[in-house]
Amino acid sequence: MAENLKPRSSVITNGPDRAPSRAMFKAAGFTDEDLSRPIVGVANTWIEIGPCNLHLRRLAAKVKEGIRAAGGTPMEFNTVSISDGISMGAEGMKCSLISREVIADSIELVARGNHFDALVGISGCDKTNPGVVMALARLNIPGLALYGGSIAPGRLAGRDLTIQDVFEAVGAYGRGKINAA
Repeated sequence: MAENLKPRSSVITNGPDRAPSRAMFKAAGFTDEDLSRPIVGVANTWIEIGPCNLHLRRLAAKVKEGIRAAGGTPMEFNTVSISDGISMGAEGMKCSLISREVIADSIELVARGNHFDALVGISGCDKTNPGVVMALARLNIPGLALYGGSIAPGRLAGRDLTIQDVFEAVGAYGRGKINAA
């Protein structure tokens, strides 16, 4: 007996009564062939606001290529992201920890609501990473959490400069060890 590779998505893609669902997918550019394959959600925490998640669109494109090559149909969607590095020390920091739950909730809702057969979650910071993993644990479907990697350093005066250097400079400025110039 052949293994059922569409244990969840067949509920919304197979049969005459699911014609409206297929019509919605087709209006979004999916074909009958796409819908005959396992549907793999690609949860992306891409956001244009900070460097932790900025590159994840490019990574998601590669993930989707791999899913197609393996015989699946990728369906990408976004979730929220808060940058601790930006919100730290400001009112927005209150949103940071909460965002982890919202990320997990949003991924879970999209995956359940669209009956994904599997999920790849792509994340890039200390709140999006656990949010993706929490969603995968709740969903109990085949999945993968893919970390986008560390922030690349900048360059100043011929040497690498990281966010840690900036924090240390703020402290040194506060102690009068360096000036604003």
